[in-house]
Amino acid sequence: MSIPAVLAVVFLLLPLAGVLARTPWSTLVSRLSSHEVSQALGLSLLVSAWALLLALVLGIPLAWLLARVEFPGKALVRCLVMLPMVLPPTVAGVALLQGYGRRGLLGPALDSWFGVSLPFSTTGAVIASAFVSMPFLVISLEGSLAGLHPRYEETATSLGAAPLRVFRTITLPMIAPGLIAGAALCWARALGEFGATITFAGNLPGTTQTLPLQVYLLLQDDPEGATAVSLLLLVIATVVLLALRGRWLGGKPAAPKSA
Repeated sequence: MSIPAVLAVVFLLLPLAGVLARTPWSTLVSRLSSHEVSQALGLSLLVSAWALLLALVLGIPLAWLLARVEFPGKALVRCLVMLPMVLPPTVAGVALLQGYGRRGLLGPALDSWFGVSLPFSTTGAVIASAFVSMPFLVISLEGSLAGLHPRYEETATSLGAAPLRVFRTITLPMIAPGLIAGAALCWARALGEFGATITFAGNLPGTTQTLPLQVYLLLQDDPEGATAVSLLLLVIATVVLLALRGRWLGGKPAAPKSA
């Protein structure tokens, strides 16, 4: 068993080692500080932050529903939550176009009622990133909620605490590690989103051209520049994973506060 395990590590490590070996170290700082890369980095941080906020607003109630409530079609809803994780990125982009595009199911209503057109806009990039990254938050948080015995919440409710106060003072503190882990994974996935973004939002500098799209553009005529930006994304992803060590799907719940 050890030999296949070693081969698996080599298989995963070799491409990453290739990035390190081919990085233009002598010009790395100047490449990463160029206007185009700085602009793409700023846009990536903006898009991923808004995507995380949207995922938190929608994903926390959804995770609670899946973990705490039995209802018809629950398995189907959980399947829908996980679907963006396994869809090919370009298929996700096409699906977004058919749902929120100018000729999609909701697109014409958004345009006529609110004057909003999502494709090829920064908001569209946020929607695409949230669509593919929210499952990471929901699945992680659902696992934490499922591992939390409901007796704590039931006790607080029996003492007269309102449901919102129970959730704020009992549930949230106890699932905080899982929430932090899920949020970090969601943000990292949103930061690295490419396929759905380029299909739904395009590759417009200063508007939708995030770092992964910048890598794609650089790869065509500046492979060393593409490697340098790839290294930046690789470092960010590594830092996120190291920070989450020991916090996968929650870890130990924190002690609840008094209701």
